[in-house]
Amino acid sequence: MSLRRSYTLLAPVYDLAVDRATRQIRRNSLAQLPRQAGRILLAGIGTGLDLPHLPQRHRYVGLDLTGAMLRRALPRTRNLDFQAVQGDVHRLPFADASFDGVVAHLILAVVPQPARCLAEIGRVLKPGGEALILDKFLQRGQAALLRRLLNPLARRVATRLDVVFEDLLDEVAGLACVDDRPALAGGWFRQIRLRRY
Repeated sequence: MSLRRSYTLLAPVYDLAVDRATRQIRRNSLAQLPRQAGRILLAGIGTGLDLPHLPQRHRYVGLDLTGAMLRRALPRTRNLDFQAVQGDVHRLPFADASFDGVVAHLILAVVPQPARCLAEIGRVLKPGGEALILDKFLQRGQAALLRRLLNPLARRVATRLDVVFEDLLDEVAGLACVDDRPALAGGWFRQIRLRRY
């Protein structure tokens, strides 16, 4: 099943499965957005669970692959300066260095080509701009046998369980990790801050 089809089908129940479990870690990550007003990309915005936690000082662009997810996000935009864009995080429809920050919550372990997605995030960030990453990642060398066994099925339906963040970062030029901390589930979910140099 394609990613577009899976998330179109999951859109009506996505919040029930994800919202409560990730609300606090989303807030923690978003607290690191720049203090100075700028243009922020929400890459893979989904149903907009980040939107209620965003400060109003920025201009936001929310991108998602599926119209079903974007339609659910729009009511959450409240008084934000917000533009919705349907598009693919593997080929972001934006110019180089066009964003002051990028939020990529629960997207890198979902997409089929996470290194390409991360490279696109780096491409659209201005020098000095930061990307806030929140997702589930295996540690390098971690056996995680159950996750690896479940991965072939899970990746077809909703998410990958085998992504090693350090491997992704090694494939992408121009991004440096400035913060990496456990966020949930004994460190399986991590809150990561990257800077474009």
